[in-house]
Amino acid sequence: MTNTPERAPSRIERLLSGQRAGVAALVVAIAALIVSLAPYATGTDFGSRVRAYLVQNPEVLQEVSQALDQRAQQQQIADNRQKAAEITARVAANPALLAVDPGDPAFGPADAKVTVIEYFDFRCPGCKATAPEVLRLMQAHPDVRFVFKDWPILDGPTNGVSHYAARAALAAHQQGRYLPVFQALMAEPALSPAAVDDILEANGVALPAAEAAMSGSAVARLLAGTQTSAMAMQLIGTPTFFVNGKALESIEPAVLDREIREAKAG
Repeated sequence: MTNTPERAPSRIERLLSGQRAGVAALVVAIAALIVSLAPYATGTDFGSRVRAYLVQNPEVLQEVSQALDQRAQQQQIADNRQKAAEITARVAANPALLAVDPGDPAFGPADAKVTVIEYFDFRCPGCKATAPEVLRLMQAHPDVRFVFKDWPILDGPTNGVSHYAARAALAAHQQGRYLPVFQALMAEPALSPAAVDDILEANGVALPAAEAAMSGSAVARLLAGTQTSAMAMQLIGTPTFFVNGKALESIEPAVLDREIREAKAG
């Protein structure tokens, strides 16, 4: 998973930064190894001998790197699990934080046994990557209610492209065109106001009415409410999924599918 001006890095960003951090951590680990063994060394060329050993046995470096990666992954999983548990506890203490607003795009039976809620940003790489699978899960689970909470955090405090896309999608929802617009916005790799307008028009949205809705109080209130609830729950980024009020520790669609099935069976 974030304060509004800042955001948690996406999985892709974490992966890229993790690769760079892994190299740095490997260097630090080797240096620490040399320092830790120095008191037991004899002679003045200990560092040279360590270097020679590593050059002759480069697989040791790979083993160290793999061990560091595994430890980092395990720590990330533990951190995500802890953060998800804390968010879930906040929702349990105040269910109104996750209340579904009448203006929220919601699909599936209103009295469904299982409700999935997603907080997302149309420019978030993780949101874009998972969107096709979310739509697939909607088809696979027609008895589940899916609720979309547009949370345009990538603009920070400004009113940029993420906000424009969110307002456009909510305006499309007022015309019954939310899902095709949602799918198209998620599929567009380089969103801009012009691209958003083209998507609205291509999906049968009447632009004059959409423009009026985008600047109207109803859409502004809805986005403000989503922002308030996200901050109160201390969400750490997008996408964040909930299944019956439980925050998921992963954005993987397979995890979402599993949680849905378990909630159905429960």
